[in-house]
Amino acid sequence: MSVLQTLRAGLADKSITASALLDAALARVTGATPLNALITESFVQARAAATSIDAGAHASGALAGLPMAHKDVFCTNGVRTTSGSKMLGNFVPPYSATIVQRLDNAGAISLGKTNMDEFAMGSSTEHSAFGACLNPWGSATNKRVPGGSSGGSAALVAARALPFTTASDTGGSIRQPASFCGVTGIKPSYGRVSRYGMIAYASSLDQAGVIAESAADCALVLQQMAGFDALDSTSVDVEVPDYLAAINAGPGKLRIGVPRMDQVGGVQAGVMAAINQSLKLLEAQGHTLVDIDLKFSDIAVAAYYVIAPCEASSNLSRFDGVRYGHRAENCKTLVELYERSRSEGFGPEVQRRILIGSYALSAGYFDAYYLRAQKVRRLIANAYAEAFTQVDVIATPTAPTVAFGIGSTLQDPLAQYLADVFTVGVNLAGLPAISVPCGLSDDLPVGLQLITPGFTEAKLLALAHQYQQHSDFHRLVPPGYSAFPTTAKALLS
Repeated sequence: MSVLQTLRAGLADKSITASALLDAALARVTGATPLNALITESFVQARAAATSIDAGAHASGALAGLPMAHKDVFCTNGVRTTSGSKMLGNFVPPYSATIVQRLDNAGAISLGKTNMDEFAMGSSTEHSAFGACLNPWGSATNKRVPGGSSGGSAALVAARALPFTTASDTGGSIRQPASFCGVTGIKPSYGRVSRYGMIAYASSLDQAGVIAESAADCALVLQQMAGFDALDSTSVDVEVPDYLAAINAGPGKLRIGVPRMDQVGGVQAGVMAAINQSLKLLEAQGHTLVDIDLKFSDIAVAAYYVIAPCEASSNLSRFDGVRYGHRAENCKTLVELYERSRSEGFGPEVQRRILIGSYALSAGYFDAYYLRAQKVRRLIANAYAEAFTQVDVIATPTAPTVAFGIGSTLQDPLAQYLADVFTVGVNLAGLPAISVPCGLSDDLPVGLQLITPGFTEAKLLALAHQYQQHSDFHRLVPPGYSAFPTTAKALLS
Protein backbone atom coordinates (compact mmCIF):
# COMPACT_ATOMS: atom_id res chain seq x y z
CA MET A 1 0.00 0.00 0.00
CA SER A 2 1.01 3.63 -0.46
CA VAL A 3 1.98 5.90 2.43
CA LEU A 4 -1.46 7.52 2.73
CA GLN A 5 -3.29 4.22 2.36
CA THR A 6 -1.16 2.68 5.11
CA LEU A 7 -1.74 5.66 7.39
CA ARG A 8 -5.48 5.57 6.73
CA ALA A 9 -5.57 1.89 7.67
CA GLY A 10 -3.70 2.58 10.91
CA LEU A 11 -6.01 5.44 11.82
CA ALA A 12 -9.08 3.32 10.99
CA ASP A 13 -8.06 0.41 13.20
CA LYS A 14 -6.85 2.87 15.90
CA SER A 15 -3.33 1.42 15.98
CA ILE A 16 -2.24 5.04 15.51
CA THR A 17 -3.94 8.29 16.46
CA ALA A 18 -4.17 11.60 14.66
CA SER A 19 -2.33 13.26 17.55
CA ALA A 20 0.57 10.79 17.40
CA LEU A 21 0.76 11.23 13.64
CA LEU A 22 0.76 14.99 14.06
CA ASP A 23 3.56 14.79 16.63
CA ALA A 24 5.70 12.88 14.14
CA ALA A 25 4.92 15.34 11.36
CA LEU A 26 5.70 18.34 13.58
CA ALA A 27 9.05 16.83 14.51
CA ARG A 28 9.89 16.21 10.88
CA VAL A 29 8.78 19.64 9.70
CA THR A 30 10.83 21.23 12.48
CA GLY A 31 13.80 19.09 11.47
CA ALA A 32 13.42 20.32 7.90
CA THR A 33 13.57 24.00 8.97
CA PRO A 34 16.96 24.56 7.23
CA LEU A 35 15.20 23.96 3.90
CA ASN A 36 13.07 27.08 4.48
CA ALA A 37 10.12 25.21 2.98
CA LEU A 38 7.40 26.27 5.46
CA ILE A 39 6.93 30.02 5.79
CA THR A 40 3.77 30.22 7.93
CA GLU A 41 2.95 27.77 10.72
CA SER A 42 -0.54 26.75 11.83
CA PHE A 43 0.57 24.28 14.49
CA VAL A 44 -1.99 25.41 17.08
CA GLN A 45 -4.87 24.89 14.67
CA ALA A 46 -3.38 21.54 13.62
CA ARG A 47 -3.24 20.35 17.23
CA ALA A 48 -6.89 21.29 17.76
CA ALA A 49 -7.88 19.48 14.55
CA ALA A 50 -6.01 16.30 15.54
CA THR A 51 -7.61 16.29 19.00
CA SER A 52 -11.02 16.75 17.40
CA ILE A 53 -10.46 13.85 14.98
CA ASP A 54 -9.33 11.57 17.79
CA ALA A 55 -12.56 12.49 19.56
CA GLY A 56 -14.61 11.38 16.55
CA ALA A 57 -15.05 14.50 14.38
CA HIS A 58 -14.43 13.94 10.66
CA ALA A 59 -13.45 10.38 11.57
CA SER A 60 -15.08 9.06 8.40
CA GLY A 61 -13.34 11.62 6.17
CA ALA A 62 -11.19 10.15 3.41
CA LEU A 63 -8.16 12.08 4.70
CA ALA A 64 -9.05 12.20 8.40
CA GLY A 65 -5.96 12.78 10.53
CA LEU A 66 -3.48 12.99 7.65
CA PRO A 67 -0.96 15.87 8.03
CA MET A 68 -0.19 18.12 5.07
CA ALA A 69 0.53 21.74 4.09
CA HIS A 70 -0.87 24.18 1.55
CA LYS A 71 1.09 26.15 -0.99
CA ASP A 72 0.90 29.78 0.09
CA VAL A 73 -1.06 30.71 -3.03
CA PHE A 74 -4.28 29.26 -1.54
CA CYS A 75 -6.30 31.43 0.84
CA THR A 76 -6.73 29.92 4.31
CA ASN A 77 -9.30 31.39 6.68
CA GLY A 78 -7.52 32.93 9.66
CA VAL A 79 -4.03 31.89 8.50
CA ARG A 80 -1.64 34.31 6.79
CA THR A 81 -1.57 33.93 2.99
CA THR A 82 1.24 35.83 1.24
CA SER A 83 1.80 34.24 -2.17
CA GLY A 84 5.47 34.53 -1.27
CA SER A 85 5.36 38.32 -1.53
CA LYS A 86 5.97 41.33 0.66
CA MET A 87 2.89 42.79 -1.02
CA LEU A 88 0.73 40.35 0.99
CA GLY A 89 3.08 39.92 3.92
CA ASN A 90 0.34 40.59 6.50
CA PHE A 91 -2.73 39.37 4.63
CA VAL A 92 -5.00 37.05 6.65
CA PRO A 93 -7.97 35.93 4.51
CA PRO A 94 -11.48 35.85 5.99
CA TYR A 95 -12.32 32.78 3.86
CA SER A 96 -10.68 29.62 2.51
CA ALA A 97 -10.08 28.52 -1.07
CA THR A 98 -12.46 25.80 -2.24
CA ILE A 99 -9.75 23.13 -2.28
CA VAL A 100 -8.70 24.11 1.25
CA GLN A 101 -12.28 23.77 2.43
CA ARG A 102 -12.73 20.44 0.68
CA LEU A 103 -9.56 19.00 2.23
CA ASP A 104 -10.65 20.34 5.63
CA ASN A 105 -13.99 18.62 5.18
CA ALA A 106 -12.15 15.39 4.36
CA GLY A 107 -10.28 15.67 7.66
CA ALA A 108 -6.80 16.63 6.38
CA ILE A 109 -4.72 18.53 8.95
CA SER A 110 -2.74 21.51 7.64
CA LEU A 111 0.51 22.42 9.40
CA GLY A 112 0.92 25.69 7.50
CA LYS A 113 1.86 27.32 4.23
CA THR A 114 4.76 26.40 1.97
CA ASN A 115 7.40 28.63 0.42
CA MET A 116 7.03 29.57 -3.24
CA ASP A 117 8.24 31.92 -5.94
CA GLU A 118 6.50 35.25 -5.47
CA PHE A 119 3.03 35.16 -7.02
CA ALA A 120 4.07 31.79 -8.54
CA MET A 121 6.49 33.52 -10.93
CA GLY A 122 9.66 31.47 -11.09
CA SER A 123 11.17 28.04 -11.58
CA SER A 124 13.43 27.79 -8.54
CA THR A 125 11.68 29.18 -5.40
CA GLU A 126 14.49 31.71 -5.17
CA HIS A 127 12.08 34.54 -6.03
CA SER A 128 10.42 34.57 -2.62
CA ALA A 129 10.17 37.47 -0.19
CA PHE A 130 10.92 34.91 2.55
CA GLY A 131 14.22 33.70 1.12
CA ALA A 132 15.17 30.81 -1.13
CA CYS A 133 13.96 27.28 -0.45
CA LEU A 134 16.51 24.44 -0.63
CA ASN A 135 16.21 21.03 -2.27
CA PRO A 136 16.81 18.21 0.26
CA TRP A 137 18.72 16.36 -2.47
CA GLY A 138 21.43 19.04 -2.33
CA SER A 139 24.23 19.27 0.21
CA ALA A 140 25.85 21.92 2.39
CA THR A 141 28.58 22.41 -0.22
CA ASN A 142 26.34 21.94 -3.28
CA LYS A 143 23.00 23.58 -2.59
CA ARG A 144 20.33 22.92 -5.20
CA VAL A 145 17.02 24.59 -6.00
CA PRO A 146 13.84 22.57 -5.41
CA GLY A 147 12.29 23.93 -8.60
CA GLY A 148 9.37 26.28 -8.65
CA SER A 149 7.11 27.85 -8.10
CA SER A 150 5.87 25.05 -5.79
CA GLY A 151 9.35 24.40 -4.41
CA GLY A 152 8.37 24.44 -0.74
CA SER A 153 5.59 21.92 -1.32
CA ALA A 154 7.92 19.56 -3.20
CA ALA A 155 10.78 19.95 -0.71
CA LEU A 156 8.63 18.98 2.29
CA VAL A 157 7.39 15.83 0.57
CA ALA A 158 10.89 14.95 -0.69
CA ALA A 159 12.30 15.31 2.85
CA ARG A 160 9.44 13.05 4.00
CA ALA A 161 8.39 15.74 6.46
CA LEU A 162 4.79 15.47 5.19
CA PRO A 163 3.06 12.80 3.09
CA PHE A 164 1.41 15.29 0.73
CA THR A 165 1.01 18.98 -0.06
CA THR A 166 -1.12 21.12 -2.33
CA ALA A 167 0.49 23.01 -5.18
CA SER A 168 -0.37 25.05 -8.25
CA ASP A 169 0.80 24.84 -11.85
CA THR A 170 0.77 27.69 -14.38
CA GLY A 171 3.54 26.49 -16.69
CA GLY A 172 5.01 23.52 -14.87
CA SER A 173 5.06 24.68 -11.25
CA ILE A 174 3.92 21.29 -9.89
CA ARG A 175 5.72 18.97 -12.31
CA GLN A 176 9.13 20.65 -12.48
CA PRO A 177 9.70 20.82 -8.68
CA ALA A 178 8.36 17.25 -8.42
CA SER A 179 11.01 16.24 -10.94
CA PHE A 180 13.81 18.16 -9.21
CA CYS A 181 12.88 16.74 -5.78
CA GLY A 182 12.18 13.15 -6.80
CA VAL A 183 8.48 13.07 -5.89
CA THR A 184 5.20 12.68 -7.79
CA GLY A 185 3.18 15.72 -8.86
CA ILE A 186 -0.03 15.92 -10.88
CA LYS A 187 -1.40 18.93 -12.72
CA PRO A 188 -5.08 18.21 -13.55
CA SER A 189 -7.00 19.42 -16.60
CA TYR A 190 -7.86 23.10 -16.59
CA GLY A 191 -11.27 23.35 -14.92
CA ARG A 192 -11.06 19.99 -13.10
CA VAL A 193 -10.16 21.60 -9.75
CA SER A 194 -11.63 24.87 -8.50
CA ARG A 195 -9.46 28.00 -8.63
CA TYR A 196 -11.68 29.89 -6.20
CA GLY A 197 -9.49 31.34 -3.46
CA MET A 198 -6.26 30.77 -5.38
CA ILE A 199 -4.31 34.01 -5.81
CA ALA A 200 -4.12 34.46 -9.56
CA TYR A 201 -0.98 34.66 -11.66
CA ALA A 202 -2.35 33.86 -15.14
CA SER A 203 -6.03 33.00 -14.91
CA SER A 204 -6.32 30.99 -18.13
CA LEU A 205 -3.33 28.81 -17.17
CA ASP A 206 -3.37 28.37 -13.37
CA GLN A 207 -4.52 25.02 -11.99
CA ALA A 208 -4.35 23.47 -8.52
CA GLY A 209 -2.91 20.01 -7.96
CA VAL A 210 -1.11 17.64 -5.60
CA ILE A 211 2.44 16.62 -4.72
CA ALA A 212 2.97 13.31 -2.90
CA GLU A 213 5.31 10.33 -2.85
CA SER A 214 3.30 8.24 -5.30
CA ALA A 215 0.58 8.33 -7.93
CA ALA A 216 -1.68 6.32 -5.61
CA ASP A 217 -1.40 9.02 -2.95
CA CYS A 218 -2.02 11.74 -5.54
CA ALA A 219 -5.16 9.88 -6.63
CA LEU A 220 -6.50 9.73 -3.07
CA VAL A 221 -6.01 13.48 -2.52
CA LEU A 222 -7.17 14.59 -5.97
CA GLN A 223 -10.39 12.65 -5.42
CA GLN A 224 -11.25 15.07 -2.60
CA MET A 225 -10.13 18.23 -4.42
CA ALA A 226 -11.71 17.70 -7.83
CA GLY A 227 -15.21 18.57 -8.90
CA PHE A 228 -17.41 21.40 -10.08
CA ASP A 229 -17.52 24.61 -8.06
CA ALA A 230 -20.15 27.25 -8.78
CA LEU A 231 -17.85 29.86 -7.20
CA ASP A 232 -15.34 29.41 -10.03
CA SER A 233 -16.54 30.50 -13.47
CA THR A 234 -13.82 28.37 -15.13
CA SER A 235 -14.80 25.18 -13.26
CA VAL A 236 -16.09 22.46 -15.60
CA ASP A 237 -19.12 20.45 -14.58
CA VAL A 238 -18.02 16.94 -15.53
CA GLU A 239 -18.19 13.77 -13.46
CA VAL A 240 -15.16 12.96 -11.32
CA PRO A 241 -14.31 9.25 -11.70
CA ASP A 242 -13.11 6.99 -8.89
CA TYR A 243 -9.37 7.46 -9.23
CA LEU A 244 -8.40 4.70 -6.79
CA ALA A 245 -10.62 2.23 -8.65
CA ALA A 246 -8.99 3.34 -11.90
CA ILE A 247 -5.44 2.74 -10.70
CA ASN A 248 -6.42 -0.65 -9.28
CA ALA A 249 -8.01 -1.62 -12.60
CA GLY A 250 -4.86 -0.65 -14.49
CA PRO A 251 -4.42 1.42 -17.67
CA GLY A 252 -4.79 -1.39 -20.22
CA LYS A 253 -2.46 -1.50 -23.22
CA LEU A 254 -1.68 2.02 -24.42
CA ARG A 255 0.06 3.70 -27.32
CA ILE A 256 2.68 6.01 -25.82
CA GLY A 257 3.84 8.85 -28.04
CA VAL A 258 7.48 9.88 -27.78
CA PRO A 259 8.15 13.29 -29.40
CA ARG A 260 11.34 13.83 -31.39
CA MET A 261 13.90 15.28 -28.99
CA ASP A 262 15.69 17.13 -31.80
CA GLN A 263 12.87 19.67 -31.66
CA VAL A 264 14.27 21.01 -28.38
CA GLY A 265 17.80 21.53 -27.15
CA GLY A 266 19.62 21.39 -23.87
CA VAL A 267 18.48 17.97 -22.60
CA GLN A 268 21.22 16.57 -20.39
CA ALA A 269 22.57 13.16 -21.38
CA GLY A 270 21.90 11.71 -17.92
CA VAL A 271 18.29 12.92 -18.06
CA MET A 272 17.76 11.37 -21.48
CA ALA A 273 19.30 8.08 -20.35
CA ALA A 274 16.86 7.86 -17.42
CA ILE A 275 13.92 8.69 -19.70
CA ASN A 276 14.93 6.00 -22.21
CA GLN A 277 15.14 3.41 -19.44
CA SER A 278 11.68 4.37 -18.17
CA LEU A 279 10.25 4.04 -21.68
CA LYS A 280 11.71 0.53 -21.93
CA LEU A 281 10.05 -0.32 -18.62
CA LEU A 282 6.69 0.89 -19.93
CA GLU A 283 7.20 -1.05 -23.15
CA ALA A 284 7.88 -4.17 -21.08
CA GLN A 285 4.40 -3.76 -19.55
CA GLY A 286 2.83 -4.24 -22.97
CA HIS A 287 2.54 -0.62 -24.08
CA THR A 288 3.54 0.42 -27.58
CA LEU A 289 6.02 3.26 -28.15
CA VAL A 290 5.19 5.50 -31.10
CA ASP A 291 7.46 8.21 -32.51
CA ILE A 292 5.49 11.44 -32.98
CA ASP A 293 6.19 14.93 -34.27
CA LEU A 294 4.70 17.29 -31.69
CA LYS A 295 4.36 20.40 -33.79
CA PHE A 296 5.05 23.88 -32.41
CA SER A 297 6.55 22.52 -29.18
CA ASP A 298 9.70 24.49 -29.93
CA ILE A 299 7.84 27.81 -29.71
CA ALA A 300 5.60 27.00 -26.73
CA VAL A 301 7.94 28.78 -24.31
CA ALA A 302 7.84 31.97 -26.38
CA ALA A 303 4.03 31.96 -26.52
CA TYR A 304 3.75 31.19 -22.81
CA TYR A 305 6.07 34.01 -21.77
CA VAL A 306 3.92 36.50 -23.66
CA ILE A 307 0.51 35.25 -22.52
CA ALA A 308 1.34 34.62 -18.85
CA PRO A 309 2.95 38.04 -18.19
CA CYS A 310 0.05 39.76 -19.97
CA GLU A 311 -2.45 38.07 -17.66
CA ALA A 312 -0.18 38.75 -14.67
CA SER A 313 0.00 42.46 -15.42
CA SER A 314 -3.80 42.55 -15.43
CA ASN A 315 -4.30 40.39 -12.33
CA LEU A 316 -1.69 42.21 -10.25
CA SER A 317 -3.00 45.67 -11.09
CA ARG A 318 -5.34 45.29 -8.10
CA PHE A 319 -2.35 45.65 -5.73
CA ASP A 320 -2.11 49.42 -5.77
CA GLY A 321 -1.62 50.30 -2.09
CA VAL A 322 -5.20 51.53 -1.74
CA ARG A 323 -7.50 48.60 -1.02
CA TYR A 324 -5.31 45.90 0.52
CA GLY A 325 -1.74 44.69 0.46
CA HIS A 326 1.44 46.66 1.11
CA ARG A 327 0.95 50.42 1.36
CA ALA A 328 3.89 52.82 1.18
CA GLU A 329 4.08 55.40 3.95
CA ASN A 330 4.26 59.20 3.78
CA CYS A 331 3.19 59.50 0.15
CA LYS A 332 2.26 63.02 -0.99
CA THR A 333 0.32 62.15 -4.15
CA LEU A 334 -1.81 59.29 -5.41
CA VAL A 335 0.70 58.55 -8.18
CA GLU A 336 3.51 58.35 -5.63
CA LEU A 337 1.38 55.95 -3.55
CA TYR A 338 0.90 53.69 -6.56
CA GLU A 339 4.53 53.78 -7.62
CA ARG A 340 6.12 53.28 -4.21
CA SER A 341 3.63 50.68 -2.98
CA ARG A 342 4.18 48.51 -6.05
CA SER A 343 7.95 49.08 -6.18
CA GLU A 344 8.32 48.17 -2.50
CA GLY A 345 5.78 45.33 -2.51
CA PHE A 346 6.81 43.44 -5.65
CA GLY A 347 10.14 41.68 -6.11
CA PRO A 348 12.36 41.94 -9.23
CA GLU A 349 10.96 38.90 -11.09
CA VAL A 350 7.35 39.99 -10.58
CA GLN A 351 8.20 43.52 -11.72
CA ARG A 352 9.93 42.09 -14.79
CA ARG A 353 6.88 40.08 -15.81
CA ILE A 354 4.48 42.96 -15.16
CA LEU A 355 6.60 45.16 -17.43
CA ILE A 356 6.71 42.49 -20.16
CA GLY A 357 2.94 42.00 -19.96
CA SER A 358 2.13 45.71 -19.88
CA TYR A 359 4.35 46.29 -22.91
CA ALA A 360 2.81 43.43 -24.88
CA LEU A 361 -0.70 44.68 -24.12
CA SER A 362 0.03 48.31 -24.94
CA ALA A 363 -1.39 50.12 -27.94
CA GLY A 364 0.56 49.27 -31.07
CA TYR A 365 1.98 46.03 -29.69
CA PHE A 366 -1.15 44.05 -28.75
CA ASP A 367 -1.52 42.57 -32.25
CA ALA A 368 2.19 41.98 -32.68
CA TYR A 369 2.68 40.08 -29.44
CA TYR A 370 -0.38 39.07 -27.41
CA LEU A 371 -2.68 38.29 -30.34
CA ARG A 372 0.02 36.28 -32.14
CA ALA A 373 0.84 34.38 -28.96
CA GLN A 374 -2.83 33.43 -28.60
CA LYS A 375 -2.86 32.16 -32.19
CA VAL A 376 0.21 30.05 -31.43
CA ARG A 377 -1.60 28.76 -28.35
CA ARG A 378 -4.41 27.50 -30.55
CA LEU A 379 -1.90 25.83 -32.88
CA ILE A 380 -0.27 24.10 -29.90
CA ALA A 381 -3.64 22.87 -28.60
CA ASN A 382 -4.48 21.59 -32.08
CA ALA A 383 -1.10 19.82 -32.30
CA TYR A 384 -1.81 17.96 -29.05
CA ALA A 385 -5.30 17.06 -30.29
CA GLU A 386 -3.83 15.72 -33.52
CA ALA A 387 -1.21 13.73 -31.63
CA PHE A 388 -3.91 12.13 -29.49
CA THR A 389 -5.56 10.71 -32.62
CA GLN A 390 -2.41 8.58 -32.99
CA VAL A 391 -1.52 7.83 -29.35
CA ASP A 392 -3.17 7.58 -25.93
CA VAL A 393 -0.37 9.13 -23.87
CA ILE A 394 2.59 11.39 -24.57
CA ALA A 395 5.83 10.86 -22.63
CA THR A 396 8.63 13.43 -22.30
CA PRO A 397 11.24 14.46 -19.75
CA THR A 398 9.62 16.75 -17.19
CA ALA A 399 12.63 19.07 -17.29
CA PRO A 400 15.69 19.09 -19.56
CA THR A 401 18.08 19.11 -16.59
CA VAL A 402 18.34 17.99 -12.99
CA ALA A 403 18.07 20.57 -10.21
CA PHE A 404 20.51 23.41 -10.80
CA GLY A 405 22.55 25.20 -8.17
CA ILE A 406 21.21 27.93 -5.93
CA GLY A 407 21.97 31.29 -7.51
CA SER A 408 23.25 29.82 -10.78
CA THR A 409 20.52 31.31 -13.00
CA LEU A 410 19.47 34.44 -11.11
CA GLN A 411 21.39 36.68 -13.49
CA ASP A 412 20.00 34.87 -16.53
CA PRO A 413 16.17 34.78 -16.36
CA LEU A 414 15.98 33.36 -19.87
CA ALA A 415 17.80 30.21 -18.71
CA GLN A 416 15.04 29.59 -16.17
CA TYR A 417 12.35 30.29 -18.74
CA LEU A 418 13.83 27.74 -21.15
CA ALA A 419 13.76 25.11 -18.39
CA ASP A 420 9.96 25.03 -18.91
CA VAL A 421 10.25 23.74 -22.48
CA PHE A 422 8.47 20.43 -21.77
CA THR A 423 5.80 21.73 -19.40
CA VAL A 424 4.30 25.00 -20.67
CA GLY A 425 2.57 23.47 -23.70
CA VAL A 426 0.41 21.35 -21.40
CA ASN A 427 -0.92 24.48 -19.67
CA LEU A 428 -1.49 26.30 -22.94
CA ALA A 429 -3.63 23.35 -24.08
CA GLY A 430 -5.33 22.83 -20.68
CA LEU A 431 -4.31 19.16 -20.46
CA PRO A 432 -3.58 16.93 -17.44
CA ALA A 433 0.01 15.78 -16.83
CA ILE A 434 1.99 14.05 -14.13
CA SER A 435 5.68 13.87 -13.25
CA VAL A 436 6.97 10.63 -11.74
CA PRO A 437 10.53 9.95 -10.54
CA CYS A 438 12.33 7.76 -13.09
CA GLY A 439 15.97 7.68 -12.04
CA LEU A 440 19.00 9.65 -10.96
CA SER A 441 21.58 11.63 -12.90
CA ASP A 442 24.65 12.85 -11.02
CA ASP A 443 22.89 11.61 -7.86
CA LEU A 444 19.95 13.98 -8.47
CA PRO A 445 16.37 12.99 -9.38
CA VAL A 446 15.00 12.88 -12.92
CA GLY A 447 11.29 13.12 -13.72
CA LEU A 448 9.23 11.45 -16.46
CA GLN A 449 6.26 13.50 -17.66
CA LEU A 450 3.13 11.71 -18.87
CA ILE A 451 0.38 13.67 -20.67
CA THR A 452 -3.14 12.55 -21.63
CA PRO A 453 -6.18 14.24 -23.25
CA GLY A 454 -8.35 16.58 -21.22
CA PHE A 455 -10.24 15.15 -18.22
CA THR A 456 -8.56 11.73 -18.44
CA GLU A 457 -6.74 11.94 -15.11
CA ALA A 458 -7.91 8.40 -14.32
CA LYS A 459 -5.92 6.99 -17.25
CA LEU A 460 -2.96 9.19 -16.36
CA LEU A 461 -2.89 8.07 -12.72
CA ALA A 462 -3.39 4.43 -13.67
CA LEU A 463 -0.36 4.46 -15.99
CA ALA A 464 1.79 6.33 -13.46
CA HIS A 465 0.75 3.85 -10.76
CA GLN A 466 1.59 0.89 -12.97
CA TYR A 467 5.02 2.39 -13.64
CA GLN A 468 5.62 2.83 -9.91
CA GLN A 469 4.57 -0.75 -9.20
CA HIS A 470 7.51 -1.85 -11.34
CA SER A 471 10.06 0.73 -10.17
CA ASP A 472 11.30 2.06 -6.84
CA PHE A 473 12.47 5.54 -7.81
CA HIS A 474 9.55 7.22 -6.03
CA ARG A 475 10.65 5.56 -2.79
CA LEU A 476 14.18 6.97 -2.91
CA VAL A 477 14.85 9.34 -0.01
CA PRO A 478 17.49 12.11 -0.05
CA PRO A 479 20.70 11.36 1.90
CA GLY A 480 20.26 12.26 5.56
CA TYR A 481 16.47 11.80 5.53
CA SER A 482 14.24 8.81 6.25
CA ALA A 483 10.89 7.52 5.02
CA PHE A 484 7.76 8.98 6.60
CA PRO A 485 6.67 6.75 9.52
CA THR A 486 3.55 4.68 8.91
CA THR A 487 3.34 2.38 11.96
CA ALA A 488 2.80 2.99 15.66
CA LYS A 489 6.34 1.80 16.45
CA ALA A 490 7.86 4.08 13.81
CA LEU A 491 5.83 7.07 15.03
CA LEU A 492 7.29 6.66 18.50
CA SER A 493 10.91 6.29 17.37
